[in-house]
Amino acid sequence: MGQDIKLYEKLNRIVREINEIRKDVVVLKLARKPQHIQKRTKAWKVLAKKVSSRWQGPSAVEEIASQREKIW
Repeated sequence: MGQDIKLYEKLNRIVREINEIRKDVVVLKLARKPQHIQKRTKAWKVLAKKVSSRWQGPSAVEEIASQREKIW
């Protein structure tokens, strides 16, 4: 029976350690999230500049205005 108690205590310690590790992982994910978002935002801005520099058609404002004027 003494071994049962020791195993139970050991298991409880392991479970507590796992829970602490989970908390640390959550904190690390939250700390990294803004950097990930910044990278995505920067990538979209770079892509927008590339598309805008190559665009040959009407501007977005002109396109929307022409679509509103259409009568079906």
